[in-house]
Amino acid sequence: MASSSSSSPPKKQLIVNAFTMQAPTHLNPGLYRYPKDKGSSYNSIQHWISVAQKLEAAKFHAIFFADVLGGYDVYKGPANLEPTIPGGTQFPIIDPLYSISAMAAATQSIGFGVTASTTYENPYALARRFSTVDHLSGGRVGWNIVTSYLDSAARNFGLDTQIEHDERYRIAHEYLHVTYKLWEGSWRDGAVEKSEKRYADPHGVRQINHEGKYFKIPGPHLTEPSPQRTPLLLQAGTSTAGKAFAAQHAEAIFLNGHTPELVRPSVDTIRKQAAEAGRDPSSIKIIAGVLAIVAETDEAAQAKFEEVASYGDEEGALVLFGGWSGYDLSKYPEDQDFRFVEQPAIRSMVNHWASTVPGTEGKKWDKKTIAQYLKLGGNGPKIIGSAKTVADQLEKWVEVADVDGFNFSAASIPETFEDIITYLLPELQKRGLFWNDYAVKGGTFRENVYGKPGQNRLPDTHPGAQYFWKEGEEVPKYAQKN
Repeated sequence: MASSSSSSPPKKQLIVNAFTMQAPTHLNPGLYRYPKDKGSSYNSIQHWISVAQKLEAAKFHAIFFADVLGGYDVYKGPANLEPTIPGGTQFPIIDPLYSISAMAAATQSIGFGVTASTTYENPYALARRFSTVDHLSGGRVGWNIVTSYLDSAARNFGLDTQIEHDERYRIAHEYLHVTYKLWEGSWRDGAVEKSEKRYADPHGVRQINHEGKYFKIPGPHLTEPSPQRTPLLLQAGTSTAGKAFAAQHAEAIFLNGHTPELVRPSVDTIRKQAAEAGRDPSSIKIIAGVLAIVAETDEAAQAKFEEVASYGDEEGALVLFGGWSGYDLSKYPEDQDFRFVEQPAIRSMVNHWASTVPGTEGKKWDKKTIAQYLKLGGNGPKIIGSAKTVADQLEKWVEVADVDGFNFSAASIPETFEDIITYLLPELQKRGLFWNDYAVKGGTFRENVYGKPGQNRLPDTHPGAQYFWKEGEEVPKYAQKN
């Protein structure tokens, strides 16, 4: 790993992830039309293997796959996908979990973060699937825990509308404890013997007998312990309930914000809540989302941004806004300035952009302005410039917001990642901000995120650690108390 000069304090080594989606476009509706973009190959395993190999050669920590369980159908709705489909706006989309084993077979060290919902799937089934992929990947899978936010998903899972927001997090809290019991407390350490006498000790496998408000699951876990047992836990909640949930459960938390000054209060809140829950706050890795367009010079990067943006689908951008916010902007006049609209949630969001997005001072925030802003990189910071310019901004984020790394989204896949590899990563390595190689070659996702060989299991201060069934114990400690 790179080291800093002895005359200055050691710099924080950044976690660097690629952020994408297995759909024609992720945060860039219409970009499948850009000649260099390969988003339309989203359903090709060779495409994802190639991306994974390229990113691993550059020492990215992980590929993080976003996912949704319904179409964005608020804009020009209700329940209307007609504006969504032309730009490939996160539709169609395939389940990312199934591709992980193939990518893992073609790589050695890179991790894979996969989004899965606690609202529409039983924890018994989810635990089995993640254990399966953790086995087949050699311990390189992470679970991005979401509670889902689209009404279209709720309807397709048999509900008239979404479960109330904070109730979804209450369900998720119990859900996590069920999975901890399955992953950590159903099979004792050393239970798998593979001897002539028996494959596993039957006294080392137990039912969890979980009976709670939302779930009744006897167990035992169908799958023997995988390399990490519990996959690396990722989460991206930004609401009050979401941050409280993340402080209790997440090992890495994804935060979006337009400036580091605005993100810092959330970082401080999460670390404080984690400490109050008995966790080591430094064990929680905070990852900021960003679109970085980097080239040889600032001018070349700006030209690339403008060229790629010219292929964006503005209707698709308004579709994204509708899905994220729940508000249909088609109901408003074309010349409506949303800084002054009566709906307070829209007004607050747009005024936030107006006060933080560079180059928009004095601009009227009508539908066209919103669409132009969102059509490349979505609702997140966009850093455009030479390697030095971008690296300077990233260093500011680390210093001001106390983040531990970045989820880099792609304007064009894989071109945006290739430019980051060519221009930005060498600059970060020169500054001592990015490693030269994986902390543990061929290691687990958790080992490489924490930079600690042998750190395959949840940290001791994590709430899931109470369910560890250690060798020599007749039953896990948590079961002894019941």
